[in-house]
Amino acid sequence: MPEPIRVLVTGAAGQIAYSLLYGIAKGDVFGKDQPLVLLLLDITPMLPVLEGVVMELQDCALPLLREVIPTDKEDVAFKDLDAAILVGSMPRREGMERKDLLKANVAIFKSQGEALDKYAKKTVKVLVVGNPANTNCLIAAKSAPSIPKENFSCLTRLDHNRACSQVAMRCGIAANSVKNMIIWGNHSSTQYPDVHHCKVNVQGKDVTAFDAVKDDAWLKGDFISTVQQRGAAVIKARKLSSAMSAAKAICDHMRDIWTGTPEGEFVSMGVYSTGNPYGVPEDLIYSFPVSIKDKTWKFAEGLPINDFSRGKMDATAAELVEERDTAVSFLGV
Repeated sequence: MPEPIRVLVTGAAGQIAYSLLYGIAKGDVFGKDQPLVLLLLDITPMLPVLEGVVMELQDCALPLLREVIPTDKEDVAFKDLDAAILVGSMPRREGMERKDLLKANVAIFKSQGEALDKYAKKTVKVLVVGNPANTNCLIAAKSAPSIPKENFSCLTRLDHNRACSQVAMRCGIAANSVKNMIIWGNHSSTQYPDVHHCKVNVQGKDVTAFDAVKDDAWLKGDFISTVQQRGAAVIKARKLSSAMSAAKAICDHMRDIWTGTPEGEFVSMGVYSTGNPYGVPEDLIYSFPVSIKDKTWKFAEGLPINDFSRGKMDATAAELVEERDTAVSFLGV
């Protein structure tokens, strides 16, 4: 058996973590033969709830789980980490301006970035889930100067999975028959789900999404708005935000970082935009198509971008530039 790896989940008493922790602990993410130590961070008032989560993890009797450490202290939570999944963030409350939300989250992710810088391994892979995920990720990365920017990513895999599922349902096929979907930009309602490079396996043969769906108006209209608004639709129906699907997407995202993507395929991830080949402004965390090998992601290159896509990619980039500039103005506060 290899040495145990140390994996942190923040917001660990929350509902996403409740769906996520079992998947991690039973080996769905880092491998079926990789022992691990789980570090669970939450705010002090949530510690009693966290104790219940720890008991349940113990009661699962999972062979890979060596230890579970609940804490409200960053110096304990971030020590010697191999992977950090930052789920906890300040949610938007009624009457709260987006600016207020950004300000509260800048304080959280600046502190966590500094803790990563101080206590975690320099090879740590950091996934930011807490919203606004792209900008929170950028603040954490900027606050951890000794860790490579490439080690930070934010979750757009949930949007990616939603988009794949919408196409699959439209074609009456399994979701894993849809590949090379792209989510460009921000994990917000400006994101652009792009099917122009997507392949759909229909009766054993790969065809374009347009040929498989045979409804261009839907792919350029309702499909895009359905994916953009899906989170809000779930909240309206459940009276709670996406948890099971978010946890599954986190597992998919981290597993791909750990084990790589299949040859010739790419997935969507919010990553550091500097050096990208698609004309996206530098110094953002922006969702791109990436392929992964040896725990290192690379931009999928050479994908032609038409005018329809360009306009949507630029609109979501403009939102991210504005978010970044607002957030960075709070960094000195």
